[in-house]
Amino acid sequence: MTPAATIETARSYMAHPLALVECDQIGEGTRIWAFAHVMKDARIGRDCNIGEHCYVEQGVTLGNNVTVKNGVNLWTGVTIEDNVFLGPNCVLTNDPNPRAYIKKSADSLVDTVIRSNASIGANATIVCGITIGRYAFIGAGTVVIRSVPDFALVVGNPARQIGWMCVCAQRIPMIAAKDVLSCPHCRRDYRPRENGLVPISTREDINI
Repeated sequence: MTPAATIETARSYMAHPLALVECDQIGEGTRIWAFAHVMKDARIGRDCNIGEHCYVEQGVTLGNNVTVKNGVNLWTGVTIEDNVFLGPNCVLTNDPNPRAYIKKSADSLVDTVIRSNASIGANATIVCGITIGRYAFIGAGTVVIRSVPDFALVVGNPARQIGWMCVCAQRIPMIAAKDVLSCPHCRRDYRPRENGLVPISTREDINI
């Protein structure tokens, strides 16, 4: 019998036999792969994919269709909305000033929110207490220490914005013409606002 043939399929979600799943709040169609550990009192939506060697702690919330690539650890206080991509070995935190000899309660930990449709690149670090905006794109290896606007493209250590990212996952130039930014690839239009870009296209596939 091949390893694939031994995968648990009796539930509404799939759990590899080498995964440790203690949670009973997992949506239909979600897949949890080998050596992942999902703790009790986590909440995971539908059609998520949790890769090998991932850890999901109690109090974590994942929306629907979230991709968690191999080696990602999600700690208490982290909220991930729908359609988020977490690249391999990206890092999230929940304590801004940890000491091994100071034991803190869950109430003293700091929350982090990643809004819908955002993408976090491989090996990026997200410092706790911030919000990553909708459709934001965090480049590989970036260290994010403050909140990121909707649709912003950020890279570096510390993170700095170098452009915008369209719904179609292509880069948009920073400079607006007549207060309008247009994607050169799919021709969607946006207006810059205080919290990032706001779509003004009539295309029906934009969903924020």
